[in-house]
Amino acid sequence: MGDLLQYVVVLVMAICLAVGYIIKHSLDFIPNKYIPLIMAVLGVTLNVWVNGWEFTPEILLGGLASGLASTGAFEAVRNLTEKEADK
Repeated sequence: MGDLLQYVVVLVMAICLAVGYIIKHSLDFIPNKYIPLIMAVLGVTLNVWVNGWEFTPEILLGGLASGLASTGAFEAVRNLTEKEADK
């Protein structure tokens, strides 16, 4: 897990987090099960764009890791806030 974190691009993760939040709370016609897939594709696209439209395996992995990390970050924050509300 620690080796995978070196590939996360914070800028890409933040954009994916914001877009994922918008999809989850505003676009009811998109099922929640597709949000990680959408974030992975968006993460790769954003990471390729950030790197000057160059495509390498590292850029692919960075985009995938960043997009999927955004869904994990959203779930972690949601779980923490729900536990705080239950107290």
